[in-house]
Amino acid sequence: MINEFLKKESASGILLMIATALAMIAANTPFAAQWYNQLIDLPVMFQVGDLIINKPLLLWINDGLMAVFFFLVGLELKREILEGELSEPQKIILPAAGAVGGMLVPALFYVYFTWDNPVALAGWAIPAATDIAFALGILALLGSRVPVSLKVFLVTLAIIDDIGAIAIIALFYTENISQGPLIVAAVCLAILTFLNLRNVQSVPSYILLGAVLWVAMLKSGVHATLAGVMLAFFIPMRDPDQPEKSALKDLEHNLHPSVSLVILPVFAFANAGIDLFSISIESLYHPVTLGIILGLFVGKQLGVFVFAKLAVMLGWAKLPEDINWKQLYGCAILCGVGFTMSLFIGSLAFEETGNNQIADERLGILMGSLASAVFGYFWLRKTAVDQ
Repeated sequence: MINEFLKKESASGILLMIATALAMIAANTPFAAQWYNQLIDLPVMFQVGDLIINKPLLLWINDGLMAVFFFLVGLELKREILEGELSEPQKIILPAAGAVGGMLVPALFYVYFTWDNPVALAGWAIPAATDIAFALGILALLGSRVPVSLKVFLVTLAIIDDIGAIAIIALFYTENISQGPLIVAAVCLAILTFLNLRNVQSVPSYILLGAVLWVAMLKSGVHATLAGVMLAFFIPMRDPDQPEKSALKDLEHNLHPSVSLVILPVFAFANAGIDLFSISIESLYHPVTLGIILGLFVGKQLGVFVFAKLAVMLGWAKLPEDINWKQLYGCAILCGVGFTMSLFIGSLAFEETGNNQIADERLGILMGSLASAVFGYFWLRKTAVDQ
């Protein structure tokens, strides 16, 4: 199963690179730039009676399609906790230590640069994220020279990183709370709990309630993508009458191609289009840009590697036999590829709050992620040759 997962994530990473390149070309080609901007700003309205959802296409992608992405993340988390890598405490200590360091240290780097600007400080979580698909796409370019245990370390670290990102979004990136929709969301959760306790195996029933939950969350001020994670944890893992069947695993298997090969590339294309002609020296040296670049490229590798090293030195974890510290450091560098999750958190911190005029956080995300990708690739290539 892990090999199948790695293949899908690697393919997604390659598509993300292509989508990013296309977005950059579209945003910087005179005849295409206007079309690109009109496309992502296209108003899209959904109405049922008095219920109206009116958003530009970009926010439908970020709030709607990404809810499906987070739903898949939730399914993967539940499976890993019940039956996968996260079900064995001894196996998760090393990547968990790396994940904690990889979230804490980059955030501190960012805070250092933006401490005196309360608006800019809102983006502190941007460099704390890791893009598993992009990172595995880079590892795929190295082929069999990279041990499978190193890929498993990266996958497990990214899963724990996702848990941290979900918690950060839930706690720090919510708008003013609206009580009425929140009550509707609570009712949906109560019904989902009832269905799960009754071992109802009908996936469409869960999905229908999940759609209502998503609308309620959207209207409540709590970020709508969290509805995807919540819904995932109610999907039954096993059918007591047919233990060999798993609604969760089937749903995860069916969703993975569309999320990895369609939703994430569409998200990248819609969010990565930076106008390079508008970049100035001042924008490169802006505290937001510097904080993100150094957080991703320096903070990530330091946090992941140092915290993992400490876990081994303290006797809490052991380094897998088929990888060495040089390779682990190379993997730590690749963790600085924040991209998808960094862009998403950046949109919550700045675009959706109307504070995106202070700096274009996407510039720092792309530069920090690119530096981590290139340096990490060549470092791992060199360490593979040295063995």
